Amino acid sequence: MIRLVKVSGDSLLPVYREGDFVVISKIPFFFHSVREGDVIVFRHEIYGTMIKLVQRVDPEKDQIYVVGTREYSLDSRQFGPVHRKDLLGKVIWHIPRPLA
Repeated sequence: MIRLVKVSGDSLLPVYREGDFVVISKIPFFFHSVREGDVIVFRHEIYGTMIKLVQRVDPEKDQIYVVGTREYSLDSRQFGPVHRKDLLGKVIWHIPRPLA
């Protein structure tokens, strides 16, 4: 139910950087559904494990639209919505990598 994931890429700069770690959990989803503003980790069939910011939720179709904070982030604008079944968890803790 709790998992440690290493951030790769710069899609959510400046908050989440390459080499940071996040702790994710599905437990929050037992109490409320995914909400706008949540940071989630999910599995994409082509791009693998991704971390993104929830932009919009369509509860009728069970679809979640995600974005990165950078202009050219690979996100729902390119690959469409994320389905609830592909969620790995919500970020509940951010562990920044030490600055060199």
